[in-house]
Amino acid sequence: MSVKSSYIQIDPRDNIIVAITDLPKGLQVQIGGHSLILGEDIKAKHKFALNDFQVGDEIYMYGVLVGKATLPILTGTGINTNNVKHASAQFENKNHQYQWSGPDASKFKGNTFLGYHREDGRVGTRNNWLVIPLVFCENRNIDVLESALSASLGYPSRKDYGVNTQALVDNYKNGATEEELFKVSLHLSQEEVTQKRVFPNVDGIKFLRHDGGCGGIRQDSEVLCKLLAGYITHPNTAGATVLSLGCQNAQIEILQKYIKEISPNYDRPVFYLEQQESKSERDFIETAVKKTFVGMSKANGTNRKPAPVSKLVLGLECGGSDGFSGISANPALGYASDLLVSLGGSAVLSEFPELNGVEQELINRCESEKDAQKFTELMRSYSDAAVAVGSGFENNPSPGNIKDGLITDAMKSAGAAKKGGTSPVVGVLDYAEPVTQPGLNLLCTPGNDVESTTGLAGSGCNMIVFTTGLGTPTGNPLAPVLKMSSNTKLYEKMTDIIDLNAGTVISGEHSIEDMGEHILEHIIKVASGSTLAKAEINGQNDFIPWKRGISL
Repeated sequence: MSVKSSYIQIDPRDNIIVAITDLPKGLQVQIGGHSLILGEDIKAKHKFALNDFQVGDEIYMYGVLVGKATLPILTGTGINTNNVKHASAQFENKNHQYQWSGPDASKFKGNTFLGYHREDGRVGTRNNWLVIPLVFCENRNIDVLESALSASLGYPSRKDYGVNTQALVDNYKNGATEEELFKVSLHLSQEEVTQKRVFPNVDGIKFLRHDGGCGGIRQDSEVLCKLLAGYITHPNTAGATVLSLGCQNAQIEILQKYIKEISPNYDRPVFYLEQQESKSERDFIETAVKKTFVGMSKANGTNRKPAPVSKLVLGLECGGSDGFSGISANPALGYASDLLVSLGGSAVLSEFPELNGVEQELINRCESEKDAQKFTELMRSYSDAAVAVGSGFENNPSPGNIKDGLITDAMKSAGAAKKGGTSPVVGVLDYAEPVTQPGLNLLCTPGNDVESTTGLAGSGCNMIVFTTGLGTPTGNPLAPVLKMSSNTKLYEKMTDIIDLNAGTVISGEHSIEDMGEHILEHIIKVASGSTLAKAEINGQNDFIPWKRGISL
């Protein structure tokens, strides 16, 4: 599928039409046997009525219920938040046996990537050392460690993003004028950065700050420990330095328990330091620096080796979505997901508030009744909790979403779910539960972008593709995050942070299938380390654990 018209009916059941370009009032539109005249200007990405609607009439897009009319709407006029409200279909137990015929993945048969093989059989796409606080009280010490370690070992810190300030100093000392100083390039190439590394086989040293570990409720500290255990045992982790104050709720023993549960034979180095047991803060910091240095020197002995594509665990994420996300970027990523699953790999679809309205389809795609029931319970409990604090799923679309044509949560969700392709669901996971089965998994995370990507990495995703229609600079400290635009205008405007452009589907240059293959090809290159994600180059290492409060 590709888009070659100035408007499109996505599904034959739809009674609203998407404008691909700005459409003028008076334009004659021909859709599936219908002929109509636009009664007003319709902006690109927005929708217009295929027929008249009365108050209460149901509105369909992507073949599912996405809203109800709150005012009469005439054929050929626009739908918006003034005349439509959120509505979504009810769901029940699994009511149909799902049959799937995967895509032709023969092009990728036998393909490998160069990865780091771990003791539990998983394969990393990166070899990163982690420095982790068990409680927010240690965040300042994390800052000190970053200052002590990053530049000295040849890694850009989060503060400089590889900016070559020394070039300014050198030119200033040589008498450069103010005008000349502004012309000095401060960019460090990836080759220059890598050449400075003391440990070339350690891809990065990552510092995970957070505001949890104590206070709040004990369950939050338990979930935090489980999430951090997922990061420490992650195939992209070379080893870790863990800083504990000592008195907090998130105790070292709890973290160690979850590490053992996830990876019983874990053999990578982890150093635990407790400040309240140290001689002094200086001694505490110096010990952490020495242990980290020694651990990284050992991790440097690990090399990349060929691994089958089936060892990829792909996180599927979207954020800053627009009216084209569900037409171009998301279905293209869904096709790449189906290709990966056909090859024996894993894909993980998250953001449960953005599956509202497509629950029945996903329930029917679950291979087991147990997973279907688990998904139903997680969705209902999430929805009930949101309603209890006065913020149901209907409040999910952001101002940016609405401005670009996503006016109800069900409309946004139906497009977001396209990232999951069409393959069967082999597992349903609660937050911080690890991926253990190849195939498509559903992971309960909030719709908040960073909380969700943090959870995807914590469950074992060694690659993440993040679709966006409006643009976002986010990344993850552990898993490479590839950003893909839904439209070419965004890609050209933000090419420094966007890796892939699905806008060529909108222009008709590529089909969904072609774009999906291109995505998988790029994933394999990045997984091998031969290409870096823009988020890695820019030092975008966002980490926000979910506290299980209501976050849409």
